[in-house]
Amino acid sequence: MSKKHDAIFDDVLSDLDSPRPAVGPRESARFLKRSTAISDRLTGELEEKTLRWIDPSECRMWERHNRDYDLLNEENCRDLIDGIRAQGRQEFPAIVRPIDDPDYKYEVICGARRHFAVSWLRKNNYTQFKYLIEAREISDEEAFRLADIENREREDISDYERAIDYADAIARYYGGKQKAMAERLEVSQPWLSRYLALAALPEQIVSAFPSIRDLKERHARDLKPLLARPATADPMLAQAARIEVQQQSARNGRGPFVDPLDVVKQLRLAAEEPKVKPARKADEVIYRRSAGEKGVTARKRGRKFQLEFEDSLSESSLRGALDAFLKERFGK
Repeated sequence: MSKKHDAIFDDVLSDLDSPRPAVGPRESARFLKRSTAISDRLTGELEEKTLRWIDPSECRMWERHNRDYDLLNEENCRDLIDGIRAQGRQEFPAIVRPIDDPDYKYEVICGARRHFAVSWLRKNNYTQFKYLIEAREISDEEAFRLADIENREREDISDYERAIDYADAIARYYGGKQKAMAERLEVSQPWLSRYLALAALPEQIVSAFPSIRDLKERHARDLKPLLARPATADPMLAQAARIEVQQQSARNGRGPFVDPLDVVKQLRLAAEEPKVKPARKADEVIYRRSAGEKGVTARKRGRKFQLEFEDSLSESSLRGALDAFLKERFGK
């Protein structure tokens, strides 16, 4: 047995031969707890970690952190701020890793909200609070998986933030192979596919929502089929641009936000196949994408058709009108 182990046992057994006063339940429990800790240390079942209390200004966020730090504020971190203040300290350490940077000592892998909460408290007359960290030497891929494991079940990180993180990771760490990434994360491929589809949504669709926190994985499932064909994607993207204008006005304090459910409803309505009742004359029919549009006039001239439309007609309106013409003519 090593000298270290001899010293541990000597410490525990030193006074066994001398008379000992009777001990109560509390003292017995304390002795058993110490004995268990020593046993765990000897058998290798106890992993010792070094935790540090530091000024949060010594840390920066990892550039590929899966949470958008700029979206954190007093309101969405209020529960954590109040919890730390009530407890008198941060209870669970953030995971960081040392970096070679003249301005910072560490970068945060897990613990962005804790970093914000402690920083907020220190700036608001609670300068006694410090940031509790556990420093680890880990690779980028390990850092990605660690952050994902910690945040996967948390509702305070949005589906879209998680989806963007996955889309970056599959190319960066797994060679674009979805199966390999799913195996490393221990998730199913269909589950991962849904998040990758969310990350692939066009920017116009993302901007139509009040914020990325309102954009859910289920929304991508609803909209993805409609984005697959130009006939439905074009009018949907045009509607998304109109909704984005309303959302921007709301951000500037002018009017209400368009609710996420209404955003999806409006986008789907815009993408619906045109249901046109042609306006007929004796030898011509006007085909429109939707009521109120000018459309395309089709005139029958013997065995030929003459199609006319105004030069100002938009591409999406023209495509819709021509689709209506072809559908009636060929029954497709």
